[in-house]
Amino acid sequence: MLNRTKHHPARHRAQLIASDISVMRGATPELSRVDLTITPASRIAIVGENGRGKSTLLHVLDGTLVPDAGSVQRIGTLGVAAQEMPAGDDRTVGQAVAEAIAAPLAALASLDSAALALSDGAADAAERYADALEEAEILDAWDAERRVQVALEALDAETDPDHLLGELSVGQRYRVRLACLLGAEDDFLLLDEPTNHLDRSGLDFLSTQLRSRSGGVVVATHDRALLTDVAETIVDLDPSPDGRVRVYGGGYAGYREGRRAERERWEQEYDRQQAEHARLHDRLSSAQNRLVSGWRPEKGTNKHGRATRAGGLVQSVHRRQEQLEAHAVTMPEPPQQFHFPELSTRTGALLLSADDISVAERLAGPISFSLSHRGRLVVTGPNGAGKSTLLDVIAGELQPDTGSVRMPQNVRLGYLRQENDLPLQRRASEVYATHVDALHAAGRMHASEAIGLSQLGLLRARESSKRIGELSMGQQRRLDLALVLATRPHVLLLDEPTNHLSIALVDELTEALGAAQAAVVLSTHDRQLLRDIDGWPSLHVSALARREALA
Repeated sequence: MLNRTKHHPARHRAQLIASDISVMRGATPELSRVDLTITPASRIAIVGENGRGKSTLLHVLDGTLVPDAGSVQRIGTLGVAAQEMPAGDDRTVGQAVAEAIAAPLAALASLDSAALALSDGAADAAERYADALEEAEILDAWDAERRVQVALEALDAETDPDHLLGELSVGQRYRVRLACLLGAEDDFLLLDEPTNHLDRSGLDFLSTQLRSRSGGVVVATHDRALLTDVAETIVDLDPSPDGRVRVYGGGYAGYREGRRAERERWEQEYDRQQAEHARLHDRLSSAQNRLVSGWRPEKGTNKHGRATRAGGLVQSVHRRQEQLEAHAVTMPEPPQQFHFPELSTRTGALLLSADDISVAERLAGPISFSLSHRGRLVVTGPNGAGKSTLLDVIAGELQPDTGSVRMPQNVRLGYLRQENDLPLQRRASEVYATHVDALHAAGRMHASEAIGLSQLGLLRARESSKRIGELSMGQQRRLDLALVLATRPHVLLLDEPTNHLSIALVDELTEALGAAQAAVVLSTHDRQLLRDIDGWPSLHVSALARREALA
């Protein structure tokens, strides 16, 4: 369950150095020439879309994966939490805790033994006691068990030492493991998506622990709040112009600014090379056209003149061909940029109103609100409180037990659900085209309002041509978002919209939502998104009434 090195902590001498690391996935490079130096003071985050090699880099750092090229030097102890949780663990919570703090417990046992020898007057007792005391102090051994217990409680993990791990849920097992790692205080902590399975208080506790701990931290994450709160250096594995990873200082703000500047340079150089390539191609086409017309000179031109003219044109064509072939387009195509469509509404018009809404055993009420042009509402509350139920009621997919929802007949509503039900065997482009055609046929949208899938910048042509089942979760989420925006909604319902989306796209989406003319109702646990929309009116959905009903 825990992956930890067994040698003595090195503390201030600890170091973890990756040099020129490359990893291949078949014939495709997954990591290319990565250099990374990690010290006890490091707070490093690894970011990138799914499949870019975040977990792979962590596995290389902890030694569970040997790279195809390069090396890793490790001095000190490592505590590792992989993203996956193994099943069939037959230990108890108490045994897991004891294993996590085995070194501090052993140090205390050695100190007790040395103290007993000292009281018996053994010859080397003083030296043994001094060594044991130093060891216990280095490990802060007296506080080890308390640290784990505090972490278990703060993460809302199982604290009963006799409870079998195999009987716990995946989320509970994950929290027990994370608490053990936080309490063990290794020289380095390597975490893969550690915010999974944590609630708000657990997330805040984790951020505080990672900021304040004495050892180095490397975390692979999509959680922008964790990046903001903890990371000082960010390693970006997403595509770059030269295929190398990018390392940004200055925390999350420095990463965003550096990435924006890099993208601008990339796009400018790509456009410059494409323009030069097009210019050379045009010159070649012009020379070829002159060659064709050159074989038919004006009447009266002698044979020698025709031959001389033709030879010069042939040389011109060859020269242009050589220039075009010599001009290699070395700059790869830059990442797509999200283009949020214009969502027009009528100024001052009431677009949506909910009056005294409740759903038995699913949503406590009564809930009432109304939204008009550029109206905003963020729905918050614990898991199971009924946030998604409320959005289902607003969308007309669920009838409330009390109250009603009113929306003018000509108002278009777009609903991005938490989970998709896309037809996995159909191609993404076909599903999108069918959706747009259905909107036109139903009279919900005029043909002039149609948005092409490529115009949104959410999927590339090669991705759009794939069957949906062949797309990653992030790409499927992008298609979901495209289908919603294709409606050009006047009212936009978003249920956990940042799920599975890249950091760059979430930033672009957040900025677009702030400027959208449509009314927006948004439900999320994303801490950074909640910070970004802090000025929005909010509606807190309480789970108390539901718990009482189910009791």
